[in-house]
Amino acid sequence: MRILVVGGGGREHAIVRKLKESPRVTALYCAPGNGGIAADATCVPIRATEVERLAQWAAEEKMDYVVVAPDDPLCMGLVDELQKRGVPAFGPDRAAARIEGSKVFAKDLMKRYGIPTASYRAFDDAQAALAYVRGLKTPVAVKADGLALGKGVILCRTAAQAEEAVNDMMCKDRFGASGRRVVVEEWLEGPEVSVLCLTDGRTLVPLASAMDHKRALDGDQGLNTGGMGVIAPNPFYTEAIARQCMSEIFLPTVRAMQSEGCPFRGCLYFGLMLTAQGPKVIEYNCRFGDPEAQAVLPLLQGDLLEAMLAVTRGELDQVPLSVKPGASCCVIAASGGYPEHYETGKPISGLEQAQQTAQVFHAGTRRKGGALLTAGGRVLGVTATAPTLSQAVSQAYEAARHISFEGMHMRSDIGARALRALG
Repeated sequence: MRILVVGGGGREHAIVRKLKESPRVTALYCAPGNGGIAADATCVPIRATEVERLAQWAAEEKMDYVVVAPDDPLCMGLVDELQKRGVPAFGPDRAAARIEGSKVFAKDLMKRYGIPTASYRAFDDAQAALAYVRGLKTPVAVKADGLALGKGVILCRTAAQAEEAVNDMMCKDRFGASGRRVVVEEWLEGPEVSVLCLTDGRTLVPLASAMDHKRALDGDQGLNTGGMGVIAPNPFYTEAIARQCMSEIFLPTVRAMQSEGCPFRGCLYFGLMLTAQGPKVIEYNCRFGDPEAQAVLPLLQGDLLEAMLAVTRGELDQVPLSVKPGASCCVIAASGGYPEHYETGKPISGLEQAQQTAQVFHAGTRRKGGALLTAGGRVLGVTATAPTLSQAVSQAYEAARHISFEGMHMRSDIGARALRALG
């Protein structure tokens, strides 16, 4: 089969690598790809957000299947455009992708169907939102309604911080149209868990649970990023909690989307908080998480392409999938200054040595002549798998230390909280 993967980051590189394992893949393309993906697939110079152009290219080049990985093209309706041209695709259509594309839609869905989440108020009027947060006496989260590159959530311990967040989003257009509606919600406490699930709209198969590390600096300090590292499985996510989530959150969400007339088919990501009152949904994503995919997919036992095809056909219950024993750790090597101002075009060295003991997924790289250069904030994801989490963490850092580029920054404590929990 001729397969196109849409996207150009670390998540897409992990998907490409996993798809390469399938014997049914005869040709693999990635649009736009990056400097590392180019070694595993043919890169196509079309941006992921060029929806009509991508759909037309896939039809003209007779792609047998398209995997749409990022949130933007899903929310813009790329799967719908592919379907119009008779090209089967993995990922939700535009209506179902609203579960990530609009936090107001997602929160209202949970409220209607009794899915546990934080209490909230939604606002499309800045003055009403400001009046509300000025009277708050407890910490809250202020969230931009739309997509904001994983940075549209501001945790506010005081009313003054909440007021500033509302002003930034609704009055100063910090996130453009995405922040013109906001959700102000209860601050939840507890360990966070990410669970990526494949679903065909009826059957749901969870992959390995994960723990993301969002903050830029050690000790969960600094600014929120797209993710500085991840481990899997998450030790806080016990078998008992997994059963509770399946019955109270996962299946009810799938059924709710059916009831709303927009069944979800693809990878449905559950961002959970394990509170003292039980697990609650922090957010939904309509696709594989990044960098969660870089830790979770190496632990997937089974043919990813066959599973994706089954999702599209509505036959997921017929495909054997399981989680491999052991653990994984992905450490992100980022550009200095990320997630704020950073420079690109820095030569990267040490990949050959790193790849002797770990997989290196490229997130923000490009090739110029024979050189590999940085081309983004998050540059590389170094992933190791091992029988234990301690070994996986150690191997990931051992491999990452071989890599260097000017200004390179990585956290030194990915997995530390999970290891403490394991004792």
